Amino acid sequence: MPRIAHSVIDNAAGYATGVRAGRHKLNADEPASRGGTDTGPSPYELLLAGLGACTAITLRMYADRKGWQLGTIHVDLELHKDGEGDTGRIARVVSFSATLQPEQKARLAEIAEKTPVTRTIKAGATIDTTFR
Repeated sequence: MPRIAHSVIDNAAGYATGVRAGRHKLNADEPASRGGTDTGPSPYELLLAGLGACTAITLRMYADRKGWQLGTIHVDLELHKDGEGDTGRIARVVSFSATLQPEQKARLAEIAEKTPVTRTIKAGATIDTTFR
């Protein structure tokens, strides 16, 4: 399989963590209520951000090819989990500042279900971990 993304994470102490995603740098952390210093989004917030960004980008690409004006795309995401289980539910609400026809919204809803990150999350991904 070809590599399509690469991130490097460095954590020296505490929960604040440096993230290099491609050539970009950002921080991840836990909120103070969970023992962190809240210097960046939590890992789950980063997961939702990736899904939301992929959703907006994919919808924009599709609309551009169709010549549809969407205005601003707004993607609001929430992760809900029951207790400490591994399964959960992501609520994704997509809205547009432009007025769209019902058939356009229906087609965009179909496309949202086919974005690359949506498909990866729904299918699950094998994680091979090596310690050196």
